[in-house]
Amino acid sequence: MKRDLIRLPVLESSFLSCEKDTETILRKLFVESRPYSDELKRLLVVSAKDCLDKSKYEDKIQSMSINKLREEGYIKLEPKVRIPEHEQIKAYMILTFDNFTPNAKNPEFRDCNVNFDILCHTDFWDVGDYRLRPLKICGYIDGLLNKSKLSGIGQFFFAGCDELILSEDLSGYSLRYRAIHGTDDQIPKKED
Repeated sequence: MKRDLIRLPVLESSFLSCEKDTETILRKLFVESRPYSDELKRLLVVSAKDCLDKSKYEDKIQSMSINKLREEGYIKLEPKVRIPEHEQIKAYMILTFDNFTPNAKNPEFRDCNVNFDILCHTDFWDVGDYRLRPLKICGYIDGLLNKSKLSGIGQFFFAGCDELILSEDLSGYSLRYRAIHGTDDQIPKKED
């Protein structure tokens, strides 16, 4: 005996596009934007002051895929930084989503904040010539992502940046962007 199939409505939620946006953001930052992506990797991976010297560290930078950056803890999607006692000093980029609100013009879509917390050991902020590692990282993120298109219907707009101090050894900046989500946020409902 066949059960009659009941068509259920599509499940829609602004939270579901976050995974697509995360992938798009990481690809734009670390794959599709060479040579800037290589410099961004250098700032995260090489703690030495001469990290931007193109004649050094090339093998290390070329071996850093998005997956390896994640596995080794340079890129985090969880708001947690663990620093084991004997671990190499790192810079961190923590990507999070928050402040989901209805869109003023179209209530079917929801806006949200996309946050980048950039944390660096304070002893390694200086990369020479008045350049500071966390601000340089913020500059690459902003230059590559501001006004870009993610999932949904809208653009990705800069919303602010604040200093972020966790301790005397670890501090940086928190970048905020505003994003609009829409029709990519669907999961077909399954029958029980």
